[in-house]
Amino acid sequence: MTQRVLVTGATGFTGGHLCLRLAERGYGVRVLVRSPEKAASLATRGVEVFQGDLKDSGSVMKASEGCATVYHIAATYRQEGVPDQEFRDVNVRGTQHALEAALRCGAERFVHCSTVGVHGHISHPPADETAPYGPGDLYQETKLEGEKLALEYFRVKGLPGVVFRPTGIYGPGDTRFLKLFRHIKSRRFHMIGSGGVYYHLTYIDDLVDGIILCGTKKEALGNIYILGGENYVTLNEMVRTIAEILGVGISRVKIPFWPVYAAAFVCEKLCKPIGIEPPLYRRRVDFFRKDRAFDISKARRELGFDPKVGVREGLKRTADWYSEQGLL
Repeated sequence: MTQRVLVTGATGFTGGHLCLRLAERGYGVRVLVRSPEKAASLATRGVEVFQGDLKDSGSVMKASEGCATVYHIAATYRQEGVPDQEFRDVNVRGTQHALEAALRCGAERFVHCSTVGVHGHISHPPADETAPYGPGDLYQETKLEGEKLALEYFRVKGLPGVVFRPTGIYGPGDTRFLKLFRHIKSRRFHMIGSGGVYYHLTYIDDLVDGIILCGTKKEALGNIYILGGENYVTLNEMVRTIAEILGVGISRVKIPFWPVYAAAFVCEKLCKPIGIEPPLYRRRVDFFRKDRAFDISKARRELGFDPKVGVREGLKRTADWYSEQGLL
């Protein structure tokens, strides 16, 4: 019989790619989505679409019935204007609903998507899975709560499971880095701070490979894995590479970090109480200050994780897709 798996977060970038890869490998893929219309393209590929909501324990339970593996990818990400409670309802309470349903329905494995953001700023890069927790915003805090819940279900309640923490996800189809590409192409980009901090990318195809290893390798059970690209780079290197791909020059002017961070603080304090979207956020400015470099050797050693798409190639594929879509 074809093994049936459940994927949450299927209408998102990572979840959608994971569904297609699992379907290609012959799994019976079921997805839990709030809007079936957004999953129409998955349905045409043979994916079973189940309408429900992570915040509704009953619908999660029904979606989980008969599924041997649950890939829990869904999360409320850093979207502006989202109430704080929504992060807790989805990233914590929704995760608990998924865990409880998997436990009661007898799932053979629960694969939980966390984030390297639970570590916050990395004081001594590169960091591995044992690095201390240090979440820096509500998204990271609630993802940490969700991760701890998953580990409790694995170690105390006996649910077989794995936690993976992806680094910065990118690739064709995702627009999280579009603004950066646009600023570089228009020659309006100026580095804030020194640009010497590290950033660790993971190309979507490599990440999906790692997720499926977490869902299939016996050695993975009970463990935590950081999944990232082969190498991390400084922001200066990343910006320079994008500029070269786009065929433009980059400004040598660097803007001091702390005045920009202070301006972001003032913007938030003035705008949020009156319901205006701040033009600048501290967490966005933190992109230029916090080191994010990680050690993926545990996933290499225990899972056979082997990322194949280098930073330059991945950024070029992403830039090409942006251009094809008329976004640049």
